Amino acid sequence: MRFWKDLETLFRERGFGNLIGFGRRPAVLVVDLVRAFTDPKLPLGAPLDGVITEARRILEAAREAGVPIFFTSVAYEEEDVADAGVWGRKIRGLRTLRAGSPEVEVDPRLGRREGEPVVLKKYASAFFGTDLLSRLTTRGVDTLILTGCTTSGCVRATAVDGIQYGFRVIVAREAVGDRAQLAHEQSLFDLHQKYADVVSVDEVVSYLRGFRETGGCPRAS
Repeated sequence: MRFWKDLETLFRERGFGNLIGFGRRPAVLVVDLVRAFTDPKLPLGAPLDGVITEARRILEAAREAGVPIFFTSVAYEEEDVADAGVWGRKIRGLRTLRAGSPEVEVDPRLGRREGEPVVLKKYASAFFGTDLLSRLTTRGVDTLILTGCTTSGCVRATAVDGIQYGFRVIVAREAVGDRAQLAHEQSLFDLHQKYADVVSVDEVVSYLRGFRETGGCPRAS
């Protein structure tokens, strides 16, 4: 803990870690909370029960506020996952992500509803090779609230692309997870210093409730 505090102080002195704040038009993106990643018995899986519980809190608040919700999944169609490119050589577990298989389905504990789209991707970022950007911009979204896994992989890649596309990226701390705690903590630190605001689920839920109570136009931070 002292290590992170000292590092945070050093970064702050050099101008990192300023807050972006919430905007006026949010969307929630649930990154890869599919069976292949949430079942620890599977090659790519990890124990993410707590992450799912916290993500559900955000989803419930977003639904009540009428905020757009998107899920992502990773699915490969070609033989020997050729559509994963070189990445398929790096991670053998990607072979479990077959299009149409139960492994690529959104974890049912999240209670995904009809009309909440699943963006299919083949690489880490939810933006790369998908239509997510156009889906968000046509809705006028300016704030992207991220939940899901893994913090050091697909969540991080999506956050970096998100800020590069001009979104206020908010990472919900307790609603993201990883296979390795060290990778998780380091990634949260780095994201908060450079690419996103890492905030508590309580803060996200409070913002979404305010969004509902003001009729969909909270004051930007």
